[in-house]
Amino acid sequence: MSAPESAAAATVRPEEHGRSTGFYRSSVGKKMIVAITGIILILFVVGHLLGNLQIFLGPDWINGYSQHLRDLGPLLWLIRIFLLVTVVVHIYVTIHLAIDNRRARPERYRERDYVKATFASRHMVMSGLIVLAFIIYHLAHFTVRVTDWRFGLLKADPLGHYDVYSMMVYGFQNIYVSAFYVVGLFLLTLHLSHGASSFFQSLGFNNQKLTPRLGIGGRVFAWLLFVGYTSIPVAILLGIVKPAQQL
Repeated sequence: MSAPESAAAATVRPEEHGRSTGFYRSSVGKKMIVAITGIILILFVVGHLLGNLQIFLGPDWINGYSQHLRDLGPLLWLIRIFLLVTVVVHIYVTIHLAIDNRRARPERYRERDYVKATFASRHMVMSGLIVLAFIIYHLAHFTVRVTDWRFGLLKADPLGHYDVYSMMVYGFQNIYVSAFYVVGLFLLTLHLSHGASSFFQSLGFNNQKLTPRLGIGGRVFAWLLFVGYTSIPVAILLGIVKPAQQL
């Protein structure tokens, strides 16, 4: 590369860096980050639910599914770390957006917007932080298995797989664990009921006809997830799903 070309490249790079930094600092850039990370997390929530619902198909199904995940080895932990970082980035940028919005709006407009806003939209940051705490506990409970000593007593199933089926049953037989699980899912549902439609609006899908439909679709989608996830602890507490082995 000649000296003039090198000089030209050197002058372009700071501008490109400035544009990328400016994009992140802008409201549009932050909304895009929140939307993209939110969509990634929604896809995970849906996939996780489909995996967990296999408990209704019996021990062989969910134990085999869990074994397939463990067979991924280090890749599985990389996926978990990526998802956890995505959650942190999502909440961090959401908090910054909330701060920017409060600084930008005069007091009289805040009061007017407060009347129009839903409970979910007003408490996105709070629900997000509580959901993060719920995720950390959920990982400690069922992934790292450090919150219930009984999980270490479970024997392998007939196929030699860890008995995830019985682990989930024993875990959710604790009424306090199930209650915390339902509360965490309720807050996640409130978060998604507002966020799901906002994600698409941030990506440019926003007009008079589409926006109300996205809002309704987002709420229906969020509550379907709530029903799907909570059906598991409810079925266990009612004795519909019982452990495959006794401790």
